[in-house]
Amino acid sequence: MAYKKTEQYDEHVTSGLMDHYKSALTLLGEDADREGLIKTPERMAKAMQYLTQGYHLDAHAIINSAKFHEPISEMIVVKDIEIYSMCEHHMLPFIGKAHVAYIPNGWITGLSKVARVVDVFARRLQVQERLTIQIRDAIKETLNPLGVAVVIEAKHLCMMMRGVQKQNSYTTTSAFDGEFHKNSTRSEFLKLITNDLV
Repeated sequence: MAYKKTEQYDEHVTSGLMDHYKSALTLLGEDADREGLIKTPERMAKAMQYLTQGYHLDAHAIINSAKFHEPISEMIVVKDIEIYSMCEHHMLPFIGKAHVAYIPNGWITGLSKVARVVDVFARRLQVQERLTIQIRDAIKETLNPLGVAVVIEAKHLCMMMRGVQKQNSYTTTSAFDGEFHKNSTRSEFLKLITNDLV
């Protein structure tokens, strides 16, 4: 029995992207009909839909799907959440990790939902600065916590493969709200994400 992989994509979007990617390959000097490239436009069309699926996801709905009342006000930290996103300037990947914390104000959400919120915004054409703020704001607006903190560290292939070609540089962005504007709270968070506790 032959292997058959089934995935669901918007046929109209797939078809339109395929036409454009085939034209792009030709403009770059390739033979889009040669064996190695004949299915490339379709693969690219499907890959791009997967990499930008965040446009069709709702971060607030994800958090609300696992929102629980808990009378606690201690910091909750989810660190080292993998990020795979696409730079909107060159459409090249940037890859890294996010560290997210919040201090509940009567409500918590499932830990996996924090990671899913990161994916909602990472799976779009992005800049790291905006991504950091969008994650913070989604948690702030949905849980109304006492404070939210987000730090992202990433390597950008647009810096590594083209232009300045610096392979070892990282970009770090942060966004804080509420209690995390206090030096003591922010310091505790930064200590937790930089130490190996396990």
